[in-house]
Formats: sequence, structure tokens, C-alpha cells
Amino acid sequence: MKKIDVLVIGGGPAGIVAATTAKRTYPNKSVCLIRKTKTAVIPCGIPYIYGTLRDVKKNLIPDAMLTNAGVELVTDEIVSLDLKSKIAKTKSGEEYQFEKLILATGSRPVIPKIEGLDKEGVFFVYKEAEYLEKLLKAVNEAQRIVIVGGGFIGVEFADEIAKLGKEVTIIEMLPHCLMLAFDEEFCVLAEEKLKSLGVKVLTNSTVKAIKGERKAEGVILTDGREIPAYLVLIAIGARPNADLAREAGLKIGEYGGIVVDFYMRTSHPDVFAVGDCAEKYSFFTGKPAPTMLASIASAEARIAGANLYELHLVREIVGTIGIFSTAIRDLVLGVAGLTESAAKREGFEIVIGRFETVDKHPGALPGASKLIVKLMFSRQGVLLGGEVAGGITVGEIVNIIGTAIENRMTAAQLATMQIGTHPLLTAAPTVYPITMAAFDALKKLKQ
Repeated sequence: MKKIDVLVIGGGPAGIVAATTAKRTYPNKSVCLIRKTKTAVIPCGIPYIYGTLRDVKKNLIPDAMLTNAGVELVTDEIVSLDLKSKIAKTKSGEEYQFEKLILATGSRPVIPKIEGLDKEGVFFVYKEAEYLEKLLKAVNEAQRIVIVGGGFIGVEFADEIAKLGKEVTIIEMLPHCLMLAFDEEFCVLAEEKLKSLGVKVLTNSTVKAIKGERKAEGVILTDGREIPAYLVLIAIGARPNADLAREAGLKIGEYGGIVVDFYMRTSHPDVFAVGDCAEKYSFFTGKPAPTMLASIASAEARIAGANLYELHLVREIVGTIGIFSTAIRDLVLGVAGLTESAAKREGFEIVIGRFETVDKHPGALPGASKLIVKLMFSRQGVLLGGEVAGGITVGEIVNIIGTAIENRMTAAQLATMQIGTHPLLTAAPTVYPITMAAFDALKKLKQ
């Protein structure tokens, strides 16, 4: 039996950040990370393997991030946990006794009830390099490809694969792609862009079965339509991988994640959970929220890693805001917090501020893109959410909005905040989109 001070299970972003933070915070403690795969894939970069990178090896997290920090890295699989004795047993038969345990077991794809998922040519989005290599080979060989699911992963895969000249069809059961993340007008922008790239988009459509004998030859929809394809990619979301925690007796939440407190502590005082396997709670309502993002996972991992033995890092911001970005060629969409539709669903009375401009000044500069900013405020003037469409600057504009939400900034504060601008890097100071959208809302709040 091997004795370890801090044992981390899982080698994705959450596990890596938790392990390295623990070692930095407690340099005299031994830290060991165990993962079941030889390599660690960058989760958010997976779609870009298939059109831009063209190589799985270019989308791996370097092991040096762990080893250079003094973290021991072990390739094995934990098969059981005895939390009373604090012993983790691996598939190879090794046993590890720990003082503190961090679970970072991630998520796994949702498997829908579709006939024929076992056929050759049907793939899911697993975060394993060997599996992704097989998918890359299949993408290279197939000319007609169907993607089931029009969320972030489905849309990004479609954009990337379309770069290869393939015939790509997205099948989405909701009225619009990206509808779980954006309001309708932003979803429409995404769909129009996809269609301009040659991607077929079928919304309000559900797959009933995979057509073909042994190999996939297409999909059959519930309305009887048949879409030919020699590769079918299922990308309808993920659920927490919490089986190990459940079997060990830890409390599991409404969405299947491990229940944690504000410091990522589970129902066992010496066991922490971070990332996709941990239950999330809304910043706005406190209710469980099914949000899975590497950015959230990394933030949670820092909190857990720094507070294993005592509270070094006090958590001031509680709950998940949900800050997303995606890109379809030169169209970038971002959202932070509540959309208009989500705010209304939760019962908020809202005021909306809008503004359109360009992201450089003057707009005649090369590479300038139109910017659309939509901000949602409560009737009291507090920022609840924002959506942005435009070019490459959208990602950081959304981060600004997210920080403003975290700090519960008001329309008045945003309308008068100080910002730095540059002709090549930002919109003009005279029409900075966040301040102008806030000013638009401020006028309505005074009515």
C-alpha cells in the first residue's frame, strides 16, 4: 500500500489545476494524480482536431504541467473507494491510502435512446485520445456526415468538418441550434452562418434510428425522413461521471453530480469534488444548474486545492454564472449569465439595453467586425446577463460582462465605467458597446 497526502482522481483540467494548486499551497505534502488514460486531451479543443489541427497529438495537455510542479502522475484506474479507511484501489491492484481526496472524474456523453447506436460509423465525443484518433480516421473517410445535436460541440464540429468539403447535416430537436445558451436572435445568426458554409441545419427534428445493416448508412427521423450519412456523431450533451462517488456513499445531487459546499467539500469532510463531476448551483437562484465548462472546473479546482487543510482562499463569489463563447469561422457568439428568455423563466422583471457598433475605430480598418451587445438588467438596475455577437473580441467582452455580473454592477456603473481603448483593439471610446448598451437600459429604467 502506498501512502499519499493528497490523492487526485482524474486528469482533465479540473484534476490538473487541483493537483498543482494543492502542491503550490502545501509544498511539504505529497500529491499524486491518477488518470486512466496515457494522455490528457484538451476538452474544448476537441472539435478543432477535425478541421484545423488535423492531429490529435496537437490537442493534448503536456504532462510537464504536473511533473514540473512536483505532482506524481500515475496511469491507472481507480475502481473502488473505502472512505472509512481512506483507501483507493486501482484496476492493477495497487492501493493508495490518502489524507485528502479530490474527485475530478469529469463527465461522459449522454447516450440517447436511438436504435442502432452500436453500428460501425456511429461515434460519441469521448475525451480519450485513442477514441478521437478513430473518429479522425472515420471523418477523413466519410463524405456525408450527420451530427445529432446543435449545441456548442455539435455546431463547432460542423464548422470544422465543413472546412474539409464534407456534406454536413446538423439535426437538432429544439427550434434552434444553441437555444439552451442564447436567445433566438443570436441562434438565428449562428444558423445563418452555418448555412452559408454549406452546413444543412434541421431543427425541430429528432432521430429515431440509425439506418444500415452493420455500418451506418444514415439516420431515420421520427417524422419518417431519411438523411444519408456514413458517419453519425452523437453530440447531445454530457452528464456527471459520479459512479465512483455514488458507490462510495457520497451524496449525489439533482443533476447527477456530487453534492459539494462552497469550498467544494463533499458529504465526507476529507473528500472534495471539482469540475464536471461536481453539482453546480446557479449564481442567480441558488438552484442546481447543469453547467459544464472547463473555466468553471478550473476555478473550482483552485478553490479545492488551496483549502484542503485550512481555508487559505476565501470564496467571495458563490454559484455558477455560466460564461460561454463559440466561433463559427469569423462569427463569434458569447453569453454571460441569464439570457432574456432564461431571466423571464426564473421570474425576473427585466429591462434590456442594446447597442451595435464595430470592434475597431475607424470601422474601415482591416478586420473590423460588427458588434452586437444585449444586456439584461433587473428592475433595480442590477446586471443579470449579456449576449454578444461579433468578431474575435467577443470572448473578452463577455468576460468583462461576467465580471460585472459577479460584482453585481448596475446599469449606472456600467454606463460610467472607465475603459481603455485602441483603434486596432477595441470599439471607439465614444461608442464602447457595454457602456452604450447600459446607457440604453438606464434610459428605460428611468421611464
